[in-house]
Amino acid sequence: MKFLVISDVHGNLEMLGKLESQFKEADGVIFAGDFAQFQHEETGLPVLEKLCTMHDTIFSVIGNCDNPAFIEETEKRDISVERQLVFHEGLAFAGSGGGSIFTGTTPNEKSEEELMSDFKIITGQEQQEWSNLIVITHNPPKDTCCDKIQSGVHVGSALMRSFIEQYKPLAVITGHIHESAGICTAGGTTVINPGALLEGKYAWLHVEKQGGIWSVVEAQLHSL
Repeated sequence: MKFLVISDVHGNLEMLGKLESQFKEADGVIFAGDFAQFQHEETGLPVLEKLCTMHDTIFSVIGNCDNPAFIEETEKRDISVERQLVFHEGLAFAGSGGGSIFTGTTPNEKSEEELMSDFKIITGQEQQEWSNLIVITHNPPKDTCCDKIQSGVHVGSALMRSFIEQYKPLAVITGHIHESAGICTAGGTTVINPGALLEGKYAWLHVEKQGGIWSVVEAQLHSL
């Protein structure tokens, strides 16, 4: 299966529209949050509405710039994976929305414990490894290529990093840190920050099941 991976649209309908051919090529779409422009929460709904016209199979979380109540809009359209375990053609999707507490100037900032509480549906079960699981988390895991700000400091979640190392999901899709688009591994898990679609950045994730085991065939970063 081939997934179009996007994040951080921030109200930019024009950039979203420029991906029309990529949407047609994708088997599914993964969106890692921030529908709305910074301090303009009202710009999130038009992005959501346009996104839902572009593909029938979408898995999403909301971002730190989105009002926490905006999750209700994504749930109504059946694209949210926050605090859930959603199954699709043998894959499982789980997600956590919002960003870690930092500036206090965005509406959906949470403590690390609050962010990780969205994964209780995983941590509350005995299964220790989820080789078919794709995690979507707006806030990136710590000490990866996906959580480094311009100063070089890693600002991701240490608890999320520990979660990855313990449960070993197939892939983790993140966003939030615009300057840290990248693809790397953490504990054997492929971690992707596609970069901000606001800036024309996106990614592809190709996964296949071979011999009963899911694996990442290819992951690539792209720009418009």
